[in-house]
Amino acid sequence: MADGASGNGDGWQDISPKWGMETCQKYMVMNAITPLEKGNQPAVTEFIFLGFSQLVELQALLFAMVLSMYVGSLTGNVPITAILKANPSLHTLMYFFLTNLSLLGICYTMSIVPKMLVSLVSENRRISLWGCATQMYFFTLFGITECCLLAAMAYNCYVAICNPLCYTLVMRKGACAQLAIASWMVGMLLGLSQTSYVFSLTYCGPNRINHFFCDIPPLLKLACGDTSMNMLAVYLVALLFITSLFLLTVTSYVCIIFSILQIPSTTRRQKAFSTCSSHLIVVTIFYWTITIVYVLPKTDTLRDLNKVFSLLYTVLTPLVNPLIYSLRNKEVKEALRKALSKFMNSRSIQAM
Repeated sequence: MADGASGNGDGWQDISPKWGMETCQKYMVMNAITPLEKGNQPAVTEFIFLGFSQLVELQALLFAMVLSMYVGSLTGNVPITAILKANPSLHTLMYFFLTNLSLLGICYTMSIVPKMLVSLVSENRRISLWGCATQMYFFTLFGITECCLLAAMAYNCYVAICNPLCYTLVMRKGACAQLAIASWMVGMLLGLSQTSYVFSLTYCGPNRINHFFCDIPPLLKLACGDTSMNMLAVYLVALLFITSLFLLTVTSYVCIIFSILQIPSTTRRQKAFSTCSSHLIVVTIFYWTITIVYVLPKTDTLRDLNKVFSLLYTVLTPLVNPLIYSLRNKEVKEALRKALSKFMNSRSIQAM
């Protein structure tokens, strides 16, 4: 038996008639032999995105929509990040978190959208194995970091409204910097671990990813070996980290809403609610879309809509973040107006 199993495709043909189909299948599972490995087929070195290829007549429209959202995201987040950093009057704790969130939005879209745009306007939907691993790492890093930052911002709102007398003591600048650094570090570590889990598997065909970027669930479906442990790792991360951060965010807002309702003055109540309403809108959009994509059972309808909902949290959320957070704020709008006026004056001087 050992001699027959040690060969390549010929050894497989020798042992198959003797053992029977059921015994052979058990042997394949025990020794991680896949049908393509039997024939000495090479491992997959590249993947092909299916994306929205079934919507051939809408490719141009999708390209225009995604490109406009991408440009809008960059033109919204880049200037706001620069203004928040350059304007000393905006160096407060709230704007410190907004700066990190805007930077995150820039990185988030840049890790996915450029390759997606190329896929929409050309036949080049290929990505190398290492390119796919790199994209998955950065996507996971930025996604988990955003969950951490949203939880930190919710806690910041909670302390500001529910314990205003302790705010300066609890939310010191050093403490907020530590929260931001911890958010990025958790994203880096979990992104590396998740990517390592997924790409420790063997991919020997097929190589068509039913998505427009290298997400974890579609890739696990293409793996040749047993993916049960990898799926377990994915769900443990979702349960222990993402769910915990979500519950922390929700708990903070439940306490905030109860505190706001107890404020006797209508004016103060409206001001307190407006302070955190922007953040609540962003949290709702973000967690609503990722819940549909990753948590809900995959019915035929949801499976078809998954790519659309993925567009919401990968492209639309970074676009609306600066609109919801910053452009509703008088201080930020005033800083933007001054920066634009200064830029136009400098251009006028140069033209003269």
